[in-house]
Amino acid sequence: MEITHPFKIASHPIYAHPLPAGHRFPMLKYELIPEQLLHEGVVSRHQFITPGLIDEANILLTHEENYWHRLRDLKLSKAEERRTGFPLTRRLIEREMKIAQGTIDTSLSAITDGVGFNVAGGTHHAGSNWGEGFCMLNDQAIAANYLLHKNLVSRILIIDLDVHQGNGTAQIFKDDPRVFTFSMHGQKNFPFRKESSDLDVGLENGTDDVKYLEILDTSLQRILNDFKPGFIYFLAGVDVLVTDKLGHLNISISGCQQRDLLVFKSCMERKIPVQVSMGGGYSPKINDIVQAHCNTFKAAINVYL
Repeated sequence: MEITHPFKIASHPIYAHPLPAGHRFPMLKYELIPEQLLHEGVVSRHQFITPGLIDEANILLTHEENYWHRLRDLKLSKAEERRTGFPLTRRLIEREMKIAQGTIDTSLSAITDGVGFNVAGGTHHAGSNWGEGFCMLNDQAIAANYLLHKNLVSRILIIDLDVHQGNGTAQIFKDDPRVFTFSMHGQKNFPFRKESSDLDVGLENGTDDVKYLEILDTSLQRILNDFKPGFIYFLAGVDVLVTDKLGHLNISISGCQQRDLLVFKSCMERKIPVQVSMGGGYSPKINDIVQAHCNTFKAAINVYL
């Protein structure tokens, strides 16, 4: 793999629009991140791609047919719909399909470019037969299974650094030795019924930059040395920030960017392609969320240029 630039970025201009007003604030970042990156000159417009709808056959590599068909046809039970956190609409399902395709597209581009980004994604609470916590189709799990199905890679590591455990991802790959799931999250945070990843690191509330980065570095180097993945998925949630109303950790903006640098440097040193999905971020000030997410792109440029 040769590192080239510029890397591809999957963007979803309709992301916020299918939702009722009460759901739009958390999703606004997906429109603001590309605008901010372009405004600062961090990326150029030709790097952005707009994914189409994912082929259903690729969804069914990961999600059970009964679940997918009921989701597609808007026939989830009221309890299942509440669990997703969204009122289901056809446009919402199309959005989920485009996000999943965006992660496949940027996985393929990462094999050539070294790194690829989805401005959305990181829908790690979706299991093989359930949706939960604003996640209905597990984009990185779908893309990982796509790469494996196409024999493009044989061993995949999923680095989930969202503050919430990647329970859906853990459940999907629990019996698949080709995929190593690593989740570093708030131990006392959602989901309160956790699945078992290959490595779970539960952090205490108030964990600071120094402790966080020390644990991450030690854990990541051990996994990379022992598992030797050929491809990496990185879920770069910024709900680890001290400003996040749901996170309960004590990670600064700078600490969050150091986290990203650590991951990218580890991938770069071993020449392992990495696909990045943005994950969560719920700080009261949208500027804090957008800045932290944009810093992830800047960290990649710092490493790969």
